[in-house]
Amino acid sequence: MSLQPRVEDAPEERTAFFIGADSDTALEVQEHHQLILQKANALVSENCLKEAIDWFTAAMQYGPVLPEQLSTFVDCILRNFKRKEGGPDTLSARSQGAGDSGGGDEMFDCPNCHRFVGEPVTIACGHSYCKRCLQRRLLSKCKLCKETVNGEEKANVMLCGLLDKWFPEERRKSKTLYEVDELCRKKRYEEAISLATDVIQCDPEMTAVARLSRAEAYTALKMYRRALEDIELSPTSSCSAEALFRKAMVLHEMGQVDESLQVFLHCLSEDEDFPCAKRQVEKILCDLLSPTGENVKVGLRETTQNTSPRLRNKTLVADAQEQPQSPVQRQHQPPARAASAHQHQDSQERRGESLERPDLSRAHSLRMYGLSCGEEGLKRVCSAPQLGHEDKGSLLKRKLSVSDTEHCVVGSGGSKSKKQDLVKGSKQKAAKAKTCRSVPEDQVDPNDWECSLCMRLFYEPVTTPCGHTFCKNCLERCLDHTPQCPLCKESLKEYLACRKYVVTTVLEKLIKQYLSKEYEERTKTYLEETRELSDLTKNVPIFVCTMAYPTVPCPLHVFEPRYRLMLRRCMDTGTRKFGMCINDPQKGFVDHGCMLTIRSVHFLPDGRSVVDTIGGKRFRVLTRGMMDGYSTANIENLGDTRVEDSEELEKLQELHDAVYEQARDWFQNLKVHFYDQILQHFGPMPEREADIQATPNGPACCWWLLAVLPIDPRYQLSVLSMTSLKERLVKIQHILTYLQSIPNN
Repeated sequence: MSLQPRVEDAPEERTAFFIGADSDTALEVQEHHQLILQKANALVSENCLKEAIDWFTAAMQYGPVLPEQLSTFVDCILRNFKRKEGGPDTLSARSQGAGDSGGGDEMFDCPNCHRFVGEPVTIACGHSYCKRCLQRRLLSKCKLCKETVNGEEKANVMLCGLLDKWFPEERRKSKTLYEVDELCRKKRYEEAISLATDVIQCDPEMTAVARLSRAEAYTALKMYRRALEDIELSPTSSCSAEALFRKAMVLHEMGQVDESLQVFLHCLSEDEDFPCAKRQVEKILCDLLSPTGENVKVGLRETTQNTSPRLRNKTLVADAQEQPQSPVQRQHQPPARAASAHQHQDSQERRGESLERPDLSRAHSLRMYGLSCGEEGLKRVCSAPQLGHEDKGSLLKRKLSVSDTEHCVVGSGGSKSKKQDLVKGSKQKAAKAKTCRSVPEDQVDPNDWECSLCMRLFYEPVTTPCGHTFCKNCLERCLDHTPQCPLCKESLKEYLACRKYVVTTVLEKLIKQYLSKEYEERTKTYLEETRELSDLTKNVPIFVCTMAYPTVPCPLHVFEPRYRLMLRRCMDTGTRKFGMCINDPQKGFVDHGCMLTIRSVHFLPDGRSVVDTIGGKRFRVLTRGMMDGYSTANIENLGDTRVEDSEELEKLQELHDAVYEQARDWFQNLKVHFYDQILQHFGPMPEREADIQATPNGPACCWWLLAVLPIDPRYQLSVLSMTSLKERLVKIQHILTYLQSIPNN
């Protein structure tokens, strides 16, 4: 299917960026579109904003550009904005100051909003946040470890119970704020406003959050002035990224795209990990760069349809001196508007001049517009659908250069000192609250900290997405049998597939701080159990499956729950070793086997695993036992008896060389498909060794031959148990002689 060329200037548009690009196929247009986007992103990476705008604008002519494709563009703008605002040192100081808290009370505060955690939710990395921050998507990465936040986890049942017991009044206040947010989500805005008003009047400590929630409800009801008043009066409005985001959303709903973009950037400068703010900036820039059409109409629908006539006129008319101005608008003075209008007229004249000259390239035209465009704001760009994409790109370049030096002022100068006093007052109140927030010692009951599976004190407590907490080892053993929560039976298939059983940080800190003696005893017990499992001669785990040989790889597919547990213990203890024996109907497993060393483990999403092992020492079973479903044994290691006499050693060397040559001749004369199968499963035949007694197991070629030769496992077992290298070589020689005597072998 061919793509119809654009009227008149379409060929010039394409040749501006691609020499000889005269094909009308959709595939070539798509390729051009991707190449232009790559070029634009490359320019952005080099901090060439104005040139990048040219290329992003051109990309719009070849196909749609999604907002998320402007992510790199937004990051570059934000870097410039922060550098002009005060640099990274200022931001790091802010974040450090925001994260400071006295004593151990910080464990009860949300790492994002630094308020009482209220209804704690433990995320995959093990850190706990308040439910409000996660539900509102106020962060995309953990503030403490930078891991991506899913946000779909449920409240931590264990922590909620403890906070109910220790801080009932603060929990009650937090629940009231959650009710306000829940009413907003259900679009019951009048009820949300009423409840938030009650909170503001009765509880000064919760004023900041309540005002932000009420501002959201006011915005939904198009009561923008009241929403802005709530945000401005919020004690944290000058330093809270959420307050800045809420203000930017109100301005955007009012159609003041210029001011809203600057406030969004200010929000991101306070907290660059604010996904909602970044998405909004991407959408605004996408609308500004889009050519006249559906994208612009979508971007303008709030301005042209949903705002009041007064606000609509305020946005569309350049001279708005008679209208009351917001604090952000006060920085734009009438002389600037006059100069801007004059320059805009000049820009329009130049634009008409360039349209009469179709031989000019698009890039040249964009640069010419960029030099002649006025200094109005993004308001004029968005609120003037009659402008072409070229004018919008030029105005956007001009505005971004202005934004680099004139960032948003959140409040007016007259109210700045008042708001600083409010911020100081809120910090003092928070400090008082933290001073009083101490766990009552008489309410610390060890029974509250017991794992519901092992009925012992939590050791390495992990919290599932459904909110329940267990010891790490206990949970893993349950998931070996079924991928469900042991308490609520909710599916944990995704949790099992990720295999990120990370300790819940706050619970472990609380246990160490308030139950130190009990924790020491629990740790001592755990270490003793681990030490017992680390002994490689007593209670050695035995995998009853197949024959294994020294130096020979042995891949395994582990799916039974008992062997999942056994494998995990081998990894946790650090030994990475277990025994392999074949089955015996009477004894359970035979008297001789081979130790396997785990080289790597690949876990499958359903809990099964593919294990790569290699044979090590041979052993003889002394006694048998059972542990948690799998077999164990006390063993002694086997080794070949060394030959000390020189004449016997010389004869043994000659026998070894003869068997090696016979084996190589047999292997090279195999049929192709047999030869390839052996290479795939066992690898090539080992090289001849200079010292045949260098290891207790003898030459590696003997074990490789024993593994690949088509003989009964019982016969192989008899050779494995031999401690005489001479006898083993003779047995292998007899087998090779027999196989070579068979016709068409």
